[in-house]
Amino acid sequence: MLIVALGGTIAMTASPSSHTGVSPKLTAKDLISAVPALGRVAEIETLDFRQCPGASLTVDDIAELAARLRQEALDGVEGFVITQGTDTLEETAYLLDLLYREEAPVVLTGAMRNPSMAGADGPANLFAATCTATSPQARGRGVLAVFADEIHAARHVRKVHSTSTGAFASPSAGPVGGVVEDTAHFHFAFDRIPGIVQPLHRQAEVELVEATLGSSGVLLDGLEQRVDGLVVAAFGAGHVPAQWVTRLEVIASRVPVVLATRTGAGRTLTGTYAFAGSEKDLLSRGLIRSGCLDARKARLLLLAHLRSGSGRATIESAFIPYC
Repeated sequence: MLIVALGGTIAMTASPSSHTGVSPKLTAKDLISAVPALGRVAEIETLDFRQCPGASLTVDDIAELAARLRQEALDGVEGFVITQGTDTLEETAYLLDLLYREEAPVVLTGAMRNPSMAGADGPANLFAATCTATSPQARGRGVLAVFADEIHAARHVRKVHSTSTGAFASPSAGPVGGVVEDTAHFHFAFDRIPGIVQPLHRQAEVELVEATLGSSGVLLDGLEQRVDGLVVAAFGAGHVPAQWVTRLEVIASRVPVVLATRTGAGRTLTGTYAFAGSEKDLLSRGLIRSGCLDARKARLLLLAHLRSGSGRATIESAFIPYC
């Protein structure tokens, strides 16, 4: 079992001379030393891969991590736990799920309370994640996230609270399992999402714009000259203000534009509504439906395909499994 540390709240402490806040300082060995029970679950090795807050992780960091995990798995490592900041964990989990295709389980976890706080949740989350990563049932299921003894699939998990120790949920599907008495139990089987095997050798810019009440869409002006792709976090089932329609049609004629919902759960529709700015109208103007994939993850799917060199047809096909 390899525990890989990227930083985040779970690894944050204050400097002895500072009383202004915490920052990432603890190593992977520091983290496991706080959880003696790990020794009865697995033989642990550690890797300090990054030491930064979750907000500072990049797509290139995760692509490099995926390559490292693949090599470690080919070398015989049977499971991985990744500790990182929770700010971006729902995104890094999904991106890893796209890029890492081996059978050895990968489980992400972290903490909402740093180690100096009463009731710090990092040790319990690390223990539950390790129990999951060592479970034979976790093999071949892709990347998972474990918090508060719940197991979530990377494609569904979202951070739904800014401070609660129960900050992670899967609004569209619910948790896929849980950890009880040191054992991971899965509620149901599920297929892995299609992956991207090519390296992310190209550079690309993909932005996300959210529809809001009364927005004129000024941020869309000339955007096709500045980005390689766009995701729209639309109202409800895929709706935007009427003022956005012409702008989005222009952008979609130049670069891929994906239509997602800003709600955090549910799917974009295809033909229930027909007003200007409805899902039917926008899809007829060349936008790509994200289905049940939320806007943040739709951005990562589009970005990863653009960076791997995929063309328009391949990109459109990549969203079909979510529809």
